Amino acid sequence: MHVIKIAEDRSLRWVEVPDPVIKDDEILIDVRAAALNRADLLQRAGHYPPPPGWPDWMGLEVAGTVSKAPADSRWQVGDKVCALLGGGGYAEQVAVPADMVLPIPEGLSFVEAAAIPEAFATSHLNLCIEGGLQSGDTAFIQAGASGLGVAAIQLAKAIGAKVVTTVGSDDKAALVNRLGADVVINHRKENVAEVLARHPVNVAMDCVAGPDLGSYLETVAAGCRWIVIATLGGSTSDINMNSFFRRGIKLIGSTLRSRTTQMKAEILADLEKQYWQAFSSRQIQLLIHKALPITQAEQAHAILERNENLGKVVLTIE
Repeated sequence: MHVIKIAEDRSLRWVEVPDPVIKDDEILIDVRAAALNRADLLQRAGHYPPPPGWPDWMGLEVAGTVSKAPADSRWQVGDKVCALLGGGGYAEQVAVPADMVLPIPEGLSFVEAAAIPEAFATSHLNLCIEGGLQSGDTAFIQAGASGLGVAAIQLAKAIGAKVVTTVGSDDKAALVNRLGADVVINHRKENVAEVLARHPVNVAMDCVAGPDLGSYLETVAAGCRWIVIATLGGSTSDINMNSFFRRGIKLIGSTLRSRTTQMKAEILADLEKQYWQAFSSRQIQLLIHKALPITQAEQAHAILERNENLGKVVLTIE
């Protein structure tokens, strides 16, 4: 089969590798679409290796059809599925533990379905499991127009939370408003901390962190759970620890990729149970910025690097 591999000069090459060999608890998927995530850019730069046992090429979520399955699993050859991966999605085929695979919601395309597993599992993990988000809470979501932000805003609104989010342009602000965001902060025009002070946050999902994190924590509600999932804005910040501990703030570091297969399977089962009908009815929208052939992975990565995307960028395989 062919996969997208990272060359020594960090360019992306469509190369041939041995076909996957599935284990007893795995299914084999013929990949039709693989969605991009910022973690892919980190892996390409050498900063985010896949967990043990997964291929060394990129790709955290795919959609396609089952080509092999254990006799005792829920899956049959030909089933249309999407899957959460530890890596290896930029490929013609991928072997996946059967419990990390979900049926494609009725009416969705392969491209749309590929945009579900990573973004929505990450949102559910951090907002609900780590953050304990409840109806009536205020949630703060950084980078609201990203693929992950689009997912998180919609899950938070489905729970009944008030959503505060950041964007970097007027068109991105218009997008997140359409998704139901209550307070939209253009970080290029407004002081984020000043706006947050008017809307004390109970739960935050933060992919930015950086030097401004300390000033943001000064504004939050007592007992806030602030979950850092990436450090796109930088890895250091000054925090007033007196204010921090007196108000019972919880600063949590979290990644989905490092979780056990069992925990990922439980998260995915929750998603299917709670939200699959909402995907089919289009109550929850899957926003695709652009779909490109997998051989144009370089161009797809460039869209994310330039922060151009409104929603997901997806690679397709015919």
